[in-house]
Order: sequence, then C-alpha cells, then structure tokens
Amino acid sequence: GAVFAGLFNVGLSATNTMEFCTDCHTMKIPLEELQQSLHSKNTSGVAAVCADCHVPKAFGPKLVAKILAYKDVLHEFLGTIDTKEKYEQHRWDMANRVWAKMKATDSRECRSCHAWENMDLSEQSRSARNRHSSARDEGLTCIDCHKGIAHEEPDEPEEEEIAEKQE
Repeated sequence: GAVFAGLFNVGLSATNTMEFCTDCHTMKIPLEELQQSLHSKNTSGVAAVCADCHVPKAFGPKLVAKILAYKDVLHEFLGTIDTKEKYEQHRWDMANRVWAKMKATDSRECRSCHAWENMDLSEQSRSARNRHSSARDEGLTCIDCHKGIAHEEPDEPEEEEIAEKQE
C-alpha cells in the first residue's frame, strides 16, 4: 500500500510540471501569455507554473481537479481548440469556468502565495491599498478584481454571437 501511495503521489507530482501541462498543442497559447505576465516575469524572480494556479494543494481537491482535467485531454484529441482561431472562439467559456471555480473556492490557489495576512498594504499604491482593504470586508476574492492577470482576458461575446452558438 505504501509503495502504491508513493508511486501515485510521484505520478500526481509529474502531472503538475509546466512541461507536462504545456505538452499539448492547445496549451501553448496560455503558456505564451503566462510567460509575458507578472506571474512569470517580475522583479522578485518568482515564477508560477500552471499547477500553482489551477491545481489545489490539498490531496482531495487535487485529485478531483486531476480527474476533471480529462476534458482538456478530450478536447485536445477532438480538435475543439487545436488552432488559435478555435481557441479564441472558446476562450470566454473556458475563462468563465475557471473564474467560477476560483470564486467558489475563495481563490484558494491564489492564496497559497497571496494571503491577506501577508499583504503589506503600506507598500502598495494608494489605489491598491484602498481596494484590498475594502475587498476583504466586502467578501470579494482575488478573481473578482484580477481576471486577466496571467492570461489574456477575453472580451464578453456580443448577444448576436451567443445566439449563433445556441442555434
């Protein structure tokens, strides 16, 4: 049992690497965006990888996230988002699913690096200091204000586009 658990954990860890996550052609688009963001290039030299934001640390939620990731593999094989054009067609829906998950978990993955308690508001700009001070009191979570922080924020589709998709 211990050997199985150890091997299983090694397998889970291997699927959290940047190389594994971006091996699929369709993940090259978000990789390029991440590499240009502050979550990759910044003055501290600390860089986030896909799993830092998209995979929970706790075992149970991590296992659920890994199981649900089948959809990404499925869409890779189906060719749903295998070109830049197709990816852009689905970007709004994909982003909203991630945002909803982050909202539901109170931006849990963000907080593994960005805890309220560790923020030095005095070092932030006046605007950031005011917003962060009130956000916590208002029950807001990171994703409420920081959409598009690591990947390009999609434009909301026009009503005509939504109608066309439903037909």
